[in-house]
Amino acid sequence: MKVKNIRKYLTEEQITERVKAMGEQISKDYGGETVYLICILKGGVFFTCELAKRLKVPVSMDFMAASSYGNEVKSSGQLMITKDLDDDIDGRHCLIVEDIIDSGNTLSKICGLLAARNPASLKIATLLDKPDRREVDVEVDYTGFVVPDKFIVGYGLDYAQKYRNLPYLGEVEFVDE
Repeated sequence: MKVKNIRKYLTEEQITERVKAMGEQISKDYGGETVYLICILKGGVFFTCELAKRLKVPVSMDFMAASSYGNEVKSSGQLMITKDLDDDIDGRHCLIVEDIIDSGNTLSKICGLLAARNPASLKIATLLDKPDRREVDVEVDYTGFVVPDKFIVGYGLDYAQKYRNLPYLGEVEFVDE
């Protein structure tokens, strides 16, 4: 598959406005409590940074990377943590920050792993939610945009490690090589 075209799906301005609104709601919900942001790498880094700038509560941040794919195209079903948190989350208000939730498989396993570490609370914020692809029920607390089952890049989302740096979200049109 080769990328033929990337059609703008959401503009940088639309994303900025939505992230600002999410930041206001999260700040209100946490009511002054320190929020421990858990960025899921790699795609979540753009959204996490933008969201953190808009929170009006104290923030600390860490990063986690996980895979259930290894070197395969299809998920093995086994969760492999490739980068774990540096800090203990016992008693902390944790907010997992994702770029996109589709099947929910990996995120569901991450939530189970983190819940066992005794956080004061554990919530999820995602820039994009793709419910048509959901295989596992995952309760998402804060959603930027609900999107159809289309391949989207930009603002942290990639295709073959490319296009993450686009400031907007674009729908990829592929052609066979």
